[in-house]
Amino acid sequence: MSQVTVVTGGSRGIGAATVRRLAALGHHLAIGYRQARTEADVLVHDIEAAGGRAVAIRVDTTSADDVDALFDTAATALGPITGLVNNAGVTSPAGNLADLRVEDLRAVVDVNLVGALLCARRAAQDLTEGGAIVNVSSAAATLGSPGEYVHYAAAKAAVDALTIGLAKELGPRGIRVNCVAPGTVRTDIHTTSGIPDRPDRMAAVIPLRRAGEPDDIAAAITWLLSPEASFTTGAVLRVAGGL
Repeated sequence: MSQVTVVTGGSRGIGAATVRRLAALGHHLAIGYRQARTEADVLVHDIEAAGGRAVAIRVDTTSADDVDALFDTAATALGPITGLVNNAGVTSPAGNLADLRVEDLRAVVDVNLVGALLCARRAAQDLTEGGAIVNVSSAAATLGSPGEYVHYAAAKAAVDALTIGLAKELGPRGIRVNCVAPGTVRTDIHTTSGIPDRPDRMAAVIPLRRAGEPDDIAAAITWLLSPEASFTTGAVLRVAGGL
């Protein structure tokens, strides 16, 4: 049976790097995107040009109806879903929690936690034995990100808890649930937060003395989805350069 993997936030950054890696391994890909339609369409074109199969689907992961439509459309176009990369995430302008706008706090929690829960819930309904979920958390979940992203860190800590609990819940059905916790990675998310130079600034305090690249994280996600990780579930794999 073909591996059919849904990747949320799949059009850019870590998601796009993961899509390309999985496509090279023969996965059929459902690329969930919210705004970056052009980038998603380019990925589909490249995958199909190489002989693979992919579909781009617009989704707001905070909407249960959108999440259901994502999985239904993916299954119709590509076949039964075998995996989920729960990657969609956002930040807000960086700063102290006391100065945060309530609407930014809610948006960050809605996408990073509620969206992850809705996608994991639907995957838990659809997956069968041999299926796998990989959540994307953050090293911020344990570092706390004071003065920058305390709300984001809190939401990602909840994703770690989701991973551990759901792994125990789905393990008896032969479904694995794991998590990758990236450190600072060179993606557009830093521009959104108002600190576009954050990867360069953080490099000096990262033990490996560099920020991560999207493909560093994609490699870990791909391994956790693979048969090589068949006895790994409930793990939170930190890919943060030593932080």
